[in-house]
Parts: sequence; C-alpha cells; structure tokens
Amino acid sequence: MTLDFLGTLQRTHLCGDLRSTHSGETITLMGWVNRRRDHGNLIFLDLRDRSGITQVVLDKEVSPDAHAKAEAARPEYVIAVTGVLRKRGEGLVNPNMPTGEVELVAHSLLLLNDAKTPPFSPAEDAIGNEEVRLKYRYIDLRRTEMQHNFALRSRVAMAIRNYLVSQGFLEIETPFMTRSTPEGARDYLVPSRVHPGHFYALPQSPQIFKQILMVSGFDRYFQIARCFRDEDLRADRQPEFTQIDLEISFPQMSTIFAVAEGFLRAAFSAAGIDLGTEPFIQMTYDQAITRYGIDKPDMRLPAIVDLSATLTPELRDTLKIDPTLPVLGFTIPSVGELSGTARKALLSEIRAFFGDSGLDLLDLTRLRTNETFAPLAEAISAKLSQELQAFHQASHNQQPTTNNPASDLAVVITPKPGTPALWNYDPQWIYKRVGALRLDLAKKFADKHKLFDQTHTAADFKFLWVTDFPMYEWNEETKTWDAAHHPFTSPHEEDIQSGALVNDKGSVRALAYDIVLNGTELGSGSIRIHRKDVQSEIFRSLGMTDEEAKARFGFFLDALEYGTPPHGGIALGLDRIVMILAGAQSLREVIAFPKTAKAIDLMVDAPTTVSDQQLRELSLRTVTRS
Repeated sequence: MTLDFLGTLQRTHLCGDLRSTHSGETITLMGWVNRRRDHGNLIFLDLRDRSGITQVVLDKEVSPDAHAKAEAARPEYVIAVTGVLRKRGEGLVNPNMPTGEVELVAHSLLLLNDAKTPPFSPAEDAIGNEEVRLKYRYIDLRRTEMQHNFALRSRVAMAIRNYLVSQGFLEIETPFMTRSTPEGARDYLVPSRVHPGHFYALPQSPQIFKQILMVSGFDRYFQIARCFRDEDLRADRQPEFTQIDLEISFPQMSTIFAVAEGFLRAAFSAAGIDLGTEPFIQMTYDQAITRYGIDKPDMRLPAIVDLSATLTPELRDTLKIDPTLPVLGFTIPSVGELSGTARKALLSEIRAFFGDSGLDLLDLTRLRTNETFAPLAEAISAKLSQELQAFHQASHNQQPTTNNPASDLAVVITPKPGTPALWNYDPQWIYKRVGALRLDLAKKFADKHKLFDQTHTAADFKFLWVTDFPMYEWNEETKTWDAAHHPFTSPHEEDIQSGALVNDKGSVRALAYDIVLNGTELGSGSIRIHRKDVQSEIFRSLGMTDEEAKARFGFFLDALEYGTPPHGGIALGLDRIVMILAGAQSLREVIAFPKTAKAIDLMVDAPTTVSDQQLRELSLRTVTRS
C-alpha cells in the first residue's frame, strides 16, 4: 500500500462542526478513521477529530479511486477527504450525533498514515484495563470522553485566569528549582552538578516565593502553578499536580473568600453551571467536627445531632450509657425500608465498625417495643426529624424522595462506661468516629438509593468555608507539636497575646481556612505572618532553635525586616476542580500524562536508571537499601 503526501491541501472544517446549513459546500476534512463499514460499492467511514465525527460516503460510481483507497483504510488510519456535503436521506438521520443530519460524499481521499491494530479502540466508551490505557496514553487521549475532559480543563483554566486578571492580579511565575522547605510531604530533590553534594528541591507549593512577592510590592499575585510532592498516591492525588495559587496584600479573610468564590463561579460557568451570587456557607473547624465529625463536611447529608439532653440520667444508667459523654445521632435520607434480615445485618455491621472502641448502636426499633423506653425513642426520632427537615429546607426546599419516614435510616450512637480514656486523649474523638460512620453508610446506600445523583445544577454543589483550624497538631511519634497548616500561618492575635503559644499550644487557633465541596477539600489558605518577631516565635514553638531557623529560612526572615505588608492567600487544586466538573472518578482522567499509584509513567517508562557517567557528573552513587 502506498501512502499519500498532504501536499498543499488544506482542511476547511472540523469534523464535529458540520451541519445541514453547510449542505452543498465542498468540504475537506482530516482526521482518524473511527469506524469503517463496507457495503460493497458503498464504504462508510466515520471520520474523527477532536471536535467530533462526520460520516463520509465513498461511492465507487462517484469516485473509483477514492473508493479503492477506502478499501485499504482501517480504524485509526489518518486520512484527508474532500467532497460535497449533503443531507442524509429520510430515515437515515442519526439523532445521537451532532452531525447526524449530514454526510460527506467524497470525490478524493488521501491515506496520510496507516496504523497498527491498537490494543483498544478509541471508539469504545470505556476501557477496563487502566494500565493499558496509561501505556498507550496517546490512543486513550483520542477517546471522546478524554477529549471532552481536556477541552473542559482548558476552558476552566482560561476562565479562572481571565477572572483574576480582571480583579487586578498579576500572573508571575516562580522557580521550579529551589531549596527544600517543610511543606508537609517529602521533597523531590534535584542534585546539582556544579555544586557537588548540594540539591535543589522541586516546589511543593510556591509558598515562600508568593509571600516574598508581597514583600516586593506586587499586591496581587496569581499563578496556575505546577507543584511536586513525594507522597503516597490515591485516586485524587498525583506526585505532580496543578494548583491555582494566589496572594493578596492588606486583605481581610473575607477579601480572599470573595476572590476565590468569584473565580470558582467563573470556572463553573465555563462548564455550563451557574452557582448564583449567594456567598458560600462558613463554619469554624470546631463546628464542622461537632456537626459533621470531619473537617471537610459533605453537606449533601443531614448533620449529626447531639441527643445528650434527650436522655435522663436514669435512662443512661438503665441503658448503660456513659453519663459524661455525648450521645450522637444522624439520618441517612431515602434509604428505603429495610427488611428484618437487612436491618440485623446492618446493626452487626455498625457494631463491627466501632469494634472495641466503647461506642455502641442504640436500636430505636427495639426501644419502641419497650413500654418504658418508647417515649425516649419518639423524642429521639423527633429531634432527628427536626434536623432532617432543616436539611431539606437548606437544600432549597428539596423534598425527600419519599414521604415515608421509615425510608430514612436513623442511627443513634452511645458511649459505654469506660470510654473516657479515648475521650481524654482527644475530646473530639467521638464526633470524628461517628462522622466516619455517617459517610461510610452514605456511600453504602449511595448507588442503590441515588443519594448523590448529579444533575449538574447549582444545588448539586455544596460549598463551604471551614475556618479557625488548630494552629498545631500533636505528633505522637515524635512527641512534639507540628504546624497543622504550615509554619508561615498566623495565629489569632488574641492567642498570641494570651501566651498560649508557649503555655497551651493545643488551644491556639490559626487564621487558616479550607474551601470544601461535597466532602472534598478543594484548597486551603491562611493569613500569613508578616512580622519577624512573630515568625521567629512560631519557629521556636515548633522546636526550632534560632540558629536552625536562620540556616533554613534566613533569607525569608531577612525579607520580613524590610517592610512586609499584612498578606494572605489560598491555593486550590485545578485538577480536583476539573475532575468534579467532568464527573470523573480519578485525577488521572483530567491529567494528560499521569502516573500510576506507584508513581510510574507507563508510557515513557519513568522513573528509570541512569548511566554511571551521569552519576559521576553529579557526584552520586546508588546503594541498595536493606
């Protein structure tokens, strides 16, 4: 088979753009053969490019030469066709294709390149083996779904960029090769050839550089920044990722919130979703834990209800419930009525979930059959119903899928006597454990009962800000206090004034905040420390001597002495935003060339070994770890 050269032929249209209004025009299309159907004197080729598909007709009587070449064409061959567009005959319209009303009757065809039979067809809607997809990523990216994802990503990134520029932000790039700083994960290190034994680090975020840009007087900075973290991977985590990074001088926290909400509205609008103008909900970290049991609440479910006041001391004693600890309940709506067998299995599953933690399930159904406890069961049900009703009203008057209360799953968790050992270790432990059960049960019933059905309207997306995070978290392994966010986050001023930085680190609140969507943390930020004395004190509170602080951050401490303005910022994961908007289950669906869960690029086979000569140039040698 002889392949053709393109010569001076030029493409006139994209495959997905043709409509009946183009009928009668002479059209030249170029792309890949998606499917081929041979009917003897008629051959039909579905021609695909990133815009869509057009059906091409090769009629032997119209163009014997083009028909002969079409006989040789196979899926994924690259071709160019020229012909006249016509409307399809009656009954032949394909309503499932945007171009389904028309077809191109070709009078010439060029075979620009052939193709081996691919390991899977881009015409398939789904390919089960992800490793094969990643190894042949260039074929996988031809699929309609993937083309859609990356067109969406481009629109979203452009909308965010345009919005921030309209708000007076300057786009400034920061270095990829910098020094290692504590950001919460391991750094990727880059050995220096000209400075043997010294290493650059790839940035986990542009944190210090964006703060220095505020010292430099730029006032409003942003960057769609590449970041690198050497950490364990999962569906929503990659070793290299992209974040929308910004910093503002002289802000209130509300200033940063308004900017972030603005560019999120622009991003969602680029995906065809109007989020409206109502500000996002705000709650403190403590409120999030006590109402949802987690610092990234999924507000598509009713909150946890504290039922402690509903139980009298006598009832607690009779039911063997610890008198000092909270009794918590929640509702999973629209689960459906459970059979006796299903209910017993669920009770066993919940008790197994808590193990020997000291928490137990209160069986409301059995309480109702007991004359003594029936009023208690009704009082508990009334409180849970009240919260459920408030949830529906907050969801823009969204009504439950059924008016039968028995379809809502009510769960009540009680602490047994003896639980205080755990409670004293972490006063919020019970809330966190019950919150974990709430999400576990929601996921269990989600698919069967369509708890999280997405219609891609604004009501599907529950945003909120979580504020006032703890400044420090206790590291049980090292027996030290670590920075919960990062060491450049400012504490609340009153916590500095009270001396809590020295005397009661566990009570210190940070001016840190997260933006959460449907239980997923989209990003986090903080008001930064802009005074050298406060920054030095924070370093000392983390166990760092003044000499260590100077060795690691001397350049930054020096910068703080030259008129640093109050400033703050935030960084949101672009990959996560696009993943949610695309309805994808993994970041790998919205990153063009991702890594596997073992941080391997299967397409280029990286990482790989390097030659001894390269190691010598870098003054390095490899050793085998035992």
